[in-house]
This record gives sequence, C-alpha cells and structure tokens, in this order.
Amino acid sequence: MSGGDHSRAKLVDVELDETIGRSTPDVEHERAVAIFDLIEENSFAPVGDDQGGPYRLKLSLAESRLVFAISREDGASVVTHILSLTPFRRIVKDYYLICESYYEAIRSSTPSHIEAIDMGRRGLHNEGSQTLLERLSGKIDIDFDTARRLFTLVCVLHWRG
Repeated sequence: MSGGDHSRAKLVDVELDETIGRSTPDVEHERAVAIFDLIEENSFAPVGDDQGGPYRLKLSLAESRLVFAISREDGASVVTHILSLTPFRRIVKDYYLICESYYEAIRSSTPSHIEAIDMGRRGLHNEGSQTLLERLSGKIDIDFDTARRLFTLVCVLHWRG
C-alpha cells in the first residue's frame, strides 16, 4: 500500500454470506464474538491494492472453499480470493477435540492438567493461524494476531453446536 498508512490497512466490517448457514444460538454468539474481535483489532490489506482501505470482508462458502470478497468501506469491490479449506480440516478437527477435552477438564481436572491441555489447544490454534497466514501469502497481508482472529472465525464457521 502506498504512503505507508497502516491505520487504513484494516477491516471495518465482516459479513457472513447466507451460504455459511445459520446454527444454534450458542454458535451464532461465538461467530459474533469472533467477528467483533477481528474487527476490533486487525491488520488487513489485499496485496497490490495501492488505494488502501479500510476494507469490508464478505465470507461465503463455495464447494468446500472459503470465498473472501473484499471491498472498500463504500462497497466498491477490490478483489475476491478463494481459499481451499482442505488444508484446515485436520487442524480444525483436532482443535475441536482438544477444546472438548479442555472444557471437560475445567469441570473435573487439576489446574496442571487443565494448563497442559490449554497449551496444546493454543499450539493447535497457532498451527492453524500459521497455515492461514501461509495460504493467504501473496494475496492478503495480515499479521499473526489477525491470522489468529481469522482462524478463530474459520473454526466457528465449521462449528455446528
């Protein structure tokens, strides 16, 4: 982005297309929280967009792919990127399994056991975030913290409750 104005290299809105589908109230709440966290703090810029943001992101699903439709704040289209979800299947599945173990451990385990499970959970979350960062490389410039928030959203898009 020319001019180096990083305050404009950000998302100000994230919308889930109807292709994502709706779920239970708990899942919808988790999705809303993930979107709020992402919008609240992020670094996001499509590669090669010299005009700059801020940006709106509309996420949709098409044939097991996640579609990133990026537009400017005024709605003018910038670019659309399509990302295969296949590389995330194992990570998301493992992440859910360890999250279930974590929530179960909170109810009945020792603090050291809970901490060990939480370290594993954070490790898997970091792995998913790194994979997302790599898959978006050359398409969208994001920092690791934004990748973490975006990976959280990818996870809750898969969660059926």
